[in-house]
Amino acid sequence: MTVRVRIAPSPTGLLHVGNVRSALFNWLFARHHGGTFVLRIDDTDIERSEAKYEDDIKTGLAWLGLNWDEGVDAGGPHGTYRQSDRFNRYRQVAEQLVAGGHAYYDERTPEELDELRARAQREGKHPNVYIRRPAADATSGVVRFSVPQDAAVEFVDLVRDEMRFGQEVIDDFVILRSNGVPTYHLASTVDDVDYEITHVIRGEDLLPSTPKHILLTRAMEAEPAVYAHLPLLFGPDGKKLSKRHGDTSLKAYRRGGYLPEAMFNYLSLLGWSYDSETTIFSVEQAIERFDLAGVSKNPAVFDVDKLQWMNGEYVRAIEAADFTGRARPLIEAELGRPPTDDEWDTFVSVSTLIQERVKLMSEVGEMSRFLFVDEVSFDEPSWSKVMKGDAKVALAAALRRLSEVGDWTPASIEAGLRLVLDDTELNPRKGWQPLRVAVTGSQVSPPLFESMAAIGRAKTIARLQRALKRLERE
Repeated sequence: MTVRVRIAPSPTGLLHVGNVRSALFNWLFARHHGGTFVLRIDDTDIERSEAKYEDDIKTGLAWLGLNWDEGVDAGGPHGTYRQSDRFNRYRQVAEQLVAGGHAYYDERTPEELDELRARAQREGKHPNVYIRRPAADATSGVVRFSVPQDAAVEFVDLVRDEMRFGQEVIDDFVILRSNGVPTYHLASTVDDVDYEITHVIRGEDLLPSTPKHILLTRAMEAEPAVYAHLPLLFGPDGKKLSKRHGDTSLKAYRRGGYLPEAMFNYLSLLGWSYDSETTIFSVEQAIERFDLAGVSKNPAVFDVDKLQWMNGEYVRAIEAADFTGRARPLIEAELGRPPTDDEWDTFVSVSTLIQERVKLMSEVGEMSRFLFVDEVSFDEPSWSKVMKGDAKVALAAALRRLSEVGDWTPASIEAGLRLVLDDTELNPRKGWQPLRVAVTGSQVSPPLFESMAAIGRAKTIARLQRALKRLERE
């Protein structure tokens, strides 16, 4: 059997990291087994579906490296792979199910259905127990699937093991609305059957839908897929991941300076582990080891602090040339222009020092801005924290000692600034931090001596003088 899996996001909002984790596990499963990964767009919600959200889905998956073998834009034997283009097929299946006695039209009002549920509750029964085929046949209204009452639905979930849903808890659910639009249950199941999906790997929140999909599949005289329901993503506070925990869209992390390799690695660990010790691993290693049997039943915690730590590890691990290549568009965005050749050479000269200090690529532009401007803009929190007490003494002493430096190199600059500490009897924090803020505009920067060497003698002296003048005015 050739493994065929799919990811089927709805283009009604930005791609959520929970959907991305599901896509990643599907992709890893397909690649591990030499199977096919399909991208389908579930856009039956015509009013809320937008092209920009479909673009976000495709861009996000491609950025993460989750290439799809078949589906939207990639092509294949099933048309556009958009559900909005398959409404006739869904209606055809609904009519066949009605004709075969597996479904029926229902004209009952919401009030009538609510009364049936209330009756069941009064009798201490499951609310769905009376949502069944009425005595009188109808020829219009919604189409409901007629749930067989002779046996429970049982299946083996590759993550959650043996599952059983009693027939009495499954209501005769709607598969086609009165306006001819299919519900999720019908459209998703028909697509899985038509596309010959062998394994449905999705979030645990969809587990209650699975018995309905199995019954629909059987009614279509097809073999149900194998199911695996992944644990939900929680925030560090133990509650279901939501916007209160911060950004939940992949786009926010793409724009926030995260590397796709780090995001891939981190999301792989949300519910699965490479082994008991390994935290950082390559895509190829993940493909080789991935197994649904190793997926946990327990909720996985999405912790941005851990993601940032891992991203920093990846930033420091990439080759220097790769780092500068990724940094260049970020610097251009920060400056609003391309750097000159001389400016770029200056950045490259200290780029490894910046690479060692950033956790996010989005920090590169701000941290390196001092290299490209004539006058720095002071980070006011840094100024307020550092430019007090002996700051004027330190700046004045630095101006004296740096005027005596011969060759303008990190080593000679360091020698001169160590004399500043001797002259002022200040420790490095009090003696050098004011210089760092004066020269780079911030407490967070590449090493002080290398920063001064990179911008040159003239800019260094001018910035120290400017900072000292401001202090004298305050």
